[in-house]
Parts: sequence; structure tokens; C-alpha cells
Amino acid sequence: MNQAVVKIAARWLLGLMLAIAAAIVAVNLVNSSIASPQQPVRQYLAALQKGQGGKALGLLHATVPRSDAAMLDGTALQTAASRIADVKIGDAEERTENQVMVPVNYTVDGSRLQTEFLLERTGTEWLFFTTWAFVHSRLPTVDVTVVNAAEATVNGVPVNMPEGRNTFVVFYPGEYEATLIGEYFAAPARRVTVSAAVDPATMNLRTEATEKLRTDVGTKTREYLGSCATGATEEQRLQPDCPFYYVTNNRVVPGTINWVISAYPEISVEPFDGRWVVAPLDGKARVTGSQIDLFTGTVFPLDEEVDFSFTTRLDITPDTISVTPLLKY
Repeated sequence: MNQAVVKIAARWLLGLMLAIAAAIVAVNLVNSSIASPQQPVRQYLAALQKGQGGKALGLLHATVPRSDAAMLDGTALQTAASRIADVKIGDAEERTENQVMVPVNYTVDGSRLQTEFLLERTGTEWLFFTTWAFVHSRLPTVDVTVVNAAEATVNGVPVNMPEGRNTFVVFYPGEYEATLIGEYFAAPARRVTVSAAVDPATMNLRTEATEKLRTDVGTKTREYLGSCATGATEEQRLQPDCPFYYVTNNRVVPGTINWVISAYPEISVEPFDGRWVVAPLDGKARVTGSQIDLFTGTVFPLDEEVDFSFTTRLDITPDTISVTPLLKY
């Protein structure tokens, strides 16, 4: 009987030891996976990928500075995170007794980058499982400026740009792209990668006139000059109310004066003092006719090409543009 009892007790003891060992292994496995300091980082990165800004902010425990929040949720946030590739979460590195640093390595446009997250132990669950949370931080910002515009597009989202500038609070890691796409004005895209809660990143958009604006201004300029030449011909004037004129000491035979524009100005629209201006317009006009030498009475052809230059005022509304000649007499 004693031997039987001993064997049974031994079996129970062995089973208990195996159960304890299995429990220890299970606890260690959980602590190295779903209860590891990497787990909050995984959840945070997943929230960024899904555009869930509220969840990401709750996990990160970060202060939100007083800035435009257009990049903190939805499409803008998803776009920022979608440009992060080849993500690898590294092993936690001890920083203090209760804090660890979890490195995240990734690529953006082919460049290898790293973001470091600081986490701290906050307690245990079910006696054995360690709980971790991000150490309190502050979200970074991105400053965007644009020349002579009150709006832009950042990560596919239209945003307001009061007085041509705005500051956006952003999550990290992420890549942010600003651009201006308009009918009359546009700016090439600028990108910046935010990998940490550091000093503000900056994107400066250089706005330029579009080909359509130059074409439309050119069309209106040609129409004005063509009409001016026609009017000068009809009125038989050598000094019409136009950018061009001709002075001679000879008498020109009435009915023979004819004006044409021989070279139309090239159009250049540039920013100046907070507005858009058309650069001085330089061209050539040709006047023909018959003239009489007042001393000899000889009649001979008039055929002269004159240079002219004038400035304009450019007015632009969402629907139309107007070009007003500014002539000096």
C-alpha cells in the first residue's frame, strides 16, 4: 500500500511540476508577445495605418499642441502611414528600472529610418502579466507656407492657409506631402518625413502661374493690342490711345495709315508684394502708309516698326481674369 501511495504521490507531484513549468512558460510567452512592450507599439502603428487618430492618440499618451488637426485622422493620417514600408519592431532595450526603448525600423522612399518609442511598466494583470504604456510625449508639427495663396492640399486633404501659412500637428512616423493644384496657380509637391517628436518640420510651396493663366493673359493681351491696332487704322491716327505710336515731321496722306502688331509680348506672371503681377509687356508694331516730304513735296512710302512697352493690372476671381492696360501719356 505504501509503495502504491508513493507512486501515486510521485505521479501527482510530477504532474504538478509539469503544470507549473507549463504555466511559467506560458507566462513568459505572453510577457514576450501580447504583454510585451512591443505590443502597444504594434497597436499604435496599426491605428495609424487605419487612420484611427483617436485610438493612436489614446495609446501614445501625447499632448496635442495648438495647431491645425487636419492630419490627425482619416485619409490624411492613412496617407502618412501608407508611405512607411518594411516595418520591423526591434527588441526592447532597458533605459531605467521601469522604462524601455522599443526601436522601429522602416523605409520611406527607399531610405532606411528609425523611430524610438519610450515605454514604462505600469503594473501587472492577473498577477503575472506585465502592462506597458508609452511615456508621455508631445506630438510634433509641420509648418507649411505657400506664396500668394490661401489654400493648399496636404496628404490629399484640402486645407486653409491663412495669409499663406499654417501649422499642422501630426503623428509619427509618417510622411507628409503638400502641394497646390489650381486652374491658374500651382506649386510642385514638397515632402517631409517626421520620424520623432522633434522641432517642427517645414514645407515651403513655391507657387507659380500655370500655363492656362499665361495663355489666358496672352489671349486677352493679343485681343487688346489687335483691337487697338484696328482702331488706330480706322481713326487714321499715328498717336492713338495705345501702347504704340509714331512721330514724323512729314505729312502722312489721310486714308493710307495702317497699323499691325508685328511681335506680340511674351507673358510672364510673377508674385510681387503679396499679389500677382504681369511683367512689363514688350512688343513691336508696324505702321505703313504714304507720306509727303514737306520741303520737296515728294510722296514716298511710310513703313516703320516701333517698339512699345506697357504694364497692366491683373485681377483674378475664382471664375474670371481681367487684364487692364496701364498707359502713360
